[in-house]
Amino acid sequence: MQTGMWQPQEMLRYAQHDNGSVYRCRPGCGNRGRCFATLSMTMTQHDKRGENVRLVSLLASATEMIAELGCLDQLVGRSHECDYPPEVLSLPVVSKVEIDIDTSSAEIDAQVKQLAQSKRTLDEAALKALSIYVIDIERLQTLRPDVIFTQTQCEVCAVSERDVVQAIQHLTGLQPRVVSLTPYRLDDVWEDVVRVGKVLGRQERADMLVNGYRQRLKHLAAVTATFGNGPRVAILEWLDPLMGAGNWAPELVVAAGGEPAFGEIGQYSPWLSWDELQAADPDVLVLAPCGYTLERTMVDVPILQRHPAWQSLRAVQNKRVYAVDGNAYLHRSGPRLVESAELLGRVLWGEELGIEVDTQAWKHVQ
Repeated sequence: MQTGMWQPQEMLRYAQHDNGSVYRCRPGCGNRGRCFATLSMTMTQHDKRGENVRLVSLLASATEMIAELGCLDQLVGRSHECDYPPEVLSLPVVSKVEIDIDTSSAEIDAQVKQLAQSKRTLDEAALKALSIYVIDIERLQTLRPDVIFTQTQCEVCAVSERDVVQAIQHLTGLQPRVVSLTPYRLDDVWEDVVRVGKVLGRQERADMLVNGYRQRLKHLAAVTATFGNGPRVAILEWLDPLMGAGNWAPELVVAAGGEPAFGEIGQYSPWLSWDELQAADPDVLVLAPCGYTLERTMVDVPILQRHPAWQSLRAVQNKRVYAVDGNAYLHRSGPRLVESAELLGRVLWGEELGIEVDTQAWKHVQ
């Protein structure tokens, strides 16, 4: 049995298809534009449920769901990205990132693209997927989880789920139940909350939570509907190069009373050119790089401001450019997507919205 750091080849921002093209994987985990993704088959041999279950979360949004369900005391390990609620920061970390994330957005993008082009041998567990994360196998063995939460990998990576699960079993000697979350739109996220609730024996609480999330979004939409026609809104999920926000992001914009300028509900986030941004010419521009805090996002704002097309944008001329914490909000496929929609509502309508939001999570850029 092997020990040390295992690379399960999780697809993050990109996947390499058979034809060699590089595709964008969906966001949602708050990982600087990449999602922690693979371990996607549920093993039934170790199907424990209830209060005595030992949990490891490899997905930040799953960690937040566990907290909402009142089961943080069962969480024994987390990924390096799981940072909320603050109590989880004291838990053992079972993963780390391989690329240099303390560099520019363009360089991060280039590193991931370079990795996406690397060749994998056919005997590796996940043949054509890309990983920039590694798992601490020795620590995982010590923690002996009954359930591991993660996110299904990007569909363009034709990787056998069974191969991935067998790799865990072979390398660790453990047979945990692996629960994969597969969010593309808001309904998927709420279904994932219920799925996690079932695993933890908290389905009744999960149903109650989801009903509350839906009611809050319904209330937000009702409030913003009274303001008349909303502005066209472009959320940028990455700034260098440009990327719009897809998946559930357009739903958040609509709930906030706006009209999405880019992205389709349930579809991957689109790469954008400056010509496309100019052609769309949104009324409001929201800068929210996936995985970036508000402070880190502000570091990249000058990149946009130096571009010749920047001053021609309607949102810039009308001083309707905002930055939002893209690590905590908008992209993390968990309970705080409701707060994300309310946050967008505050950005679009100001104090007139009448709903309290995290004032430290957004900033008027210009």
